[in-house]
Amino acid sequence: MTDWQKRITINPEQCGGRPCIRGLRIRVIDILDLLAAGLSSEEILDELPDLEKDDIQAALKYASRKLDHPVIAA
Repeated sequence: MTDWQKRITINPEQCGGRPCIRGLRIRVIDILDLLAAGLSSEEILDELPDLEKDDIQAALKYASRKLDHPVIAA
């Protein structure tokens, strides 16, 4: 397990089982939405002081891995 994988937690009892950062109630999608809205990493860290810069990178890596799946052509 790589470092970014240790930062992503999934708990069925928290946030509806959606992936969160380090057991906090900050969902990966929340970070991605803020980035998509144009906020910089620094602005996100100011808005969510419990986050660390590596958490933002972990969210991006998690999203990248979820979207990069093999497609089998018939």
